[in-house]
Amino acid sequence: MSSKTKIVVLRMKEIIYTAIFLGLGILLVLLLFIMFRPSNDAPAASDRVLYTPGVYSAALKLGAQEVNVEVAVDTSQITSVTMVPLSDSVATMYPLVQPSFQNLADQICTLQTVENLSYPEESRYTSQVLIQAIKRALDKAAVD
Repeated sequence: MSSKTKIVVLRMKEIIYTAIFLGLGILLVLLLFIMFRPSNDAPAASDRVLYTPGVYSAALKLGAQEVNVEVAVDTSQITSVTMVPLSDSVATMYPLVQPSFQNLADQICTLQTVENLSYPEESRYTSQVLIQAIKRALDKAAVD
């Protein structure tokens, strides 16, 4: 039996160069693929137009007096929520209104939404009435 054994001699230098060029080629193809693929990214929250900039108000009737809840917005966020005018008589007759409103206003400006707000159990009805007034003002500001 005759076996024709072939001995192949490879130089280590050639193997290293081949591996480096192969790695660079794969890297180049991946880079080109990443750079030129179509992106399906949604616009960032700051790029979307959610509101018409301005100050919008909604009336809130407390007993015989009316208080306005004002919401200031720019195109993409709620900048402030205030209650005007809160007279001393209203503050005296409804002591939970001012602290509840301040708590809600801070949360709304931080979270940028009127959903999933937290409020104390003892002021839940007051907070719900205030949230409804704030929602009415935001509905006026919303872009159609």
